Amino acid sequence: MPPGFLRRRSLLAAAGLAALPTPSRAEEPVDTLLVLAVDISRSVDEDEAKLQREGYRNGVSDPRVVEAMLGGTLGSIGLAYVEWAGAEYQRLVLPWRRIASARDAQAWAEALAEAPRQSLSWTSISGALEFSAQVLAQAPFEGTRRVVDVSGDGVNNSGPPPEPVRDRLVADGIVINGLPIVNDRPTYGRGPQLPLDQYYRDSVIGGTGAFLVVAEDFNSFGLAVRRKLIREIAALPGDAIERTG
Repeated sequence: MPPGFLRRRSLLAAAGLAALPTPSRAEEPVDTLLVLAVDISRSVDEDEAKLQREGYRNGVSDPRVVEAMLGGTLGSIGLAYVEWAGAEYQRLVLPWRRIASARDAQAWAEALAEAPRQSLSWTSISGALEFSAQVLAQAPFEGTRRVVDVSGDGVNNSGPPPEPVRDRLVADGIVINGLPIVNDRPTYGRGPQLPLDQYYRDSVIGGTGAFLVVAEDFNSFGLAVRRKLIREIAALPGDAIERTG
């Protein structure tokens, strides 16, 4: 039985998620299991949703990011792409893929371009974290590190608060990094007492070496994605908060 499996099963039960059968581990292990959890709540309009998708497509296929993916001990990562909105909606858009070459990265980017998009109401970071934990538990291969990468432009305004869910994931050895998108759009709920970057720092990210990269607007999102992917895949040290604009 893989290390931490019983703890992960307990985590799913505590999060109110159905227990899942033991996933097959037939694939080769990877350096990092990375879930990209992307906000599609109604504060993200169609153009901004396209910018997010393009940011991740271009980021994953960028030669510098590919170099980081292949530069680990095992020379590969596992990648899954999730979109989320309110507490009632999380969707696994791209299931787990092993990225072990530039060709794998390009194929992943092309698959994301073809996936349908939706935009729904409210923002449940807690729901996104719980669902991401379930996705990690279903991974078909083992990872030396397990990381959830949350991007969004608003605070939690649906479902339970994110802090207890964050703490459960961190206790299970999962690192949560953030990419808050700072803009002047309404968040359709009670606004944060802190700026969004500080809210993500205090209430969302967690785990050893956790950090966030702040995108000052949607137009700078692509650059922020590339910087964050390189740092979290290569496990590079740095400041807890980085900015790009």
